[in-house]
Order: sequence, then structure tokens, then C-alpha cells
Amino acid sequence: MTVTRQKKQELRTVFFVSDRTGLTAETYGKNLLAQFPDLNFETFTLAFVDNKQKAQNALELINKAYETSGLEPIVFSSMAEKQEHDIISSSQAIIIDLFNTFLGPLEKALGMASAHTQGISKTIHGKESYTYRLDAIDYSLAHDDGIRPDQYDDADIILIGVSRCGKTPTSLYLAMNFSLKAANYPLTPEDIERGDIPDFVVKNRHKLVALTIKPVPLSKIRKKRRPDSEYASLQNCQHELNVANEIFKKYELKKFDTTETSIEEIASNVVKTMGALRPRVGFA
Repeated sequence: MTVTRQKKQELRTVFFVSDRTGLTAETYGKNLLAQFPDLNFETFTLAFVDNKQKAQNALELINKAYETSGLEPIVFSSMAEKQEHDIISSSQAIIIDLFNTFLGPLEKALGMASAHTQGISKTIHGKESYTYRLDAIDYSLAHDDGIRPDQYDDADIILIGVSRCGKTPTSLYLAMNFSLKAANYPLTPEDIERGDIPDFVVKNRHKLVALTIKPVPLSKIRKKRRPDSEYASLQNCQHELNVANEIFKKYELKKFDTTETSIEEIASNVVKTMGALRPRVGFA
């Protein structure tokens, strides 16, 4: 379960419920919620609700939220199975069905009933596309934080930036949502000292995307990891970012600021700018 809170004026509880990873429900739901900037949403993701017991547990959480706040929670559902879907729909909540809302019109347009089964996205999009995604996730996990740079030739995108600027979550998001093999390389103290990057990174410059962040937020993030360290000091963070920006400028790298930008937006901008896109598929 993940929790996100936007600090605005009014609180409303929102659940993203899915019998899969919940990415579809989260993506659609958050895009819709963004149209109401004056409200404060507390969001919960309930993923892999794929049997009756899990659906009952989700139902209890949703109803408890209603009892606590006195306001009907908003539920974005991407449930495929009728039994689990009906359990969630019986909750004391406003249900926004992201799956069945579109099936009716599609069935009418195509002149046939839908399969309406779990894992159908894998079948429709094909095994090859599904394999792309799995391979991309495996690659990104295996090439996080500068691991195995000798295999950068196989990468679709290589994120580069100072430590703790958002490279890892962006890499994984690119893999999970765009089926891209995304490696990430952290600028090391040695790189910062000489103001340059190693040859094995330079030779893949056409794949490099730079991430940056403002000094104060970076210092705060680092202090949670290493309190009272030179690594986390504001002065050091400013210095590293200055050197990093000079390196990015030297190699004419596309640069994205992660300070006040969501991972989803950063990843989408990276894909759009780099023109890197593979077939996208759902999880099985």
C-alpha cells in the first residue's frame, strides 16, 4: 500500500484498487484528480486484489475510511473479475470503474462480448511486447546506481546526475511503463573532482539524459540518509550541482529538474524528448 498526500485545503480519501499492479488505476485516477487543485487528496493503492478475501479486506478499508471521515471515499477501480468487482462496488464509496466503463461501448462497436478475463492485456498485446517489459525491468534493476557500466551498450536510456536526485525511481518507471531499458549513473566524487565523466559513459552520450535538483531539497533528502555529513551539507550539494551542470553543458545533454516534478511527468518528458518508445503492455 502506498500513501500520497497533497497539502491543500480539504481532505478527501481516494483508493486505487486493482487486481494487478494498480498502475492503470493510479495513472488515470491521478490525472483526473489533478483537475481539482484546491482539494487535498489522501490516496491509497490497493494492488493485486485478485481473490474474494483480498476484496473483502479492501472493502473493510474503504468502509473504515467512510466511517472515519463521514465522506464517501472515491474509488478508482480497474478490476476485471466480476466477483471481486462486485465486492468493491458494494462499499460505501463513489466507484469510478475504469474497466467496465469502456467495455460496453467497445462491445457495441465491435459487435461482440468481451473476454473480460484477468491478464487479457498480455494476450492482446502479444508475448513479444510483454517480454520487452520484463526484460526492461530486469535490466533497470541490474543496472541501477552505476552497476555494470560495461553493458551500457544495451541500454535505451541512461540517466545521469548527482546522488539522490531521482534517478532510480525514474529508471524503474521508464522500464515498467514504457518498456525501456533504463540504466542510471551517479556522478561520483572522482567525477565531481575532475569535472568530467568516464569514457564508458561518454561513448553512450546519445543515450544520456541528465537529472538535476535544487540544492536545498537535495540537502534535506541527503540528511535523511546521512545526517550531519559533508555529503548532505548545503554547500557540498551546491558545489556538486554546479559541477554537474557544467558537465551536462559540456556534452549538450538534455536536462530535467526533478525538484517539484512527479516521476510520471519526468519519465514522460524524457520519452518525448528522446523519442524513445517501445510497445507498451499490461502486466500478467
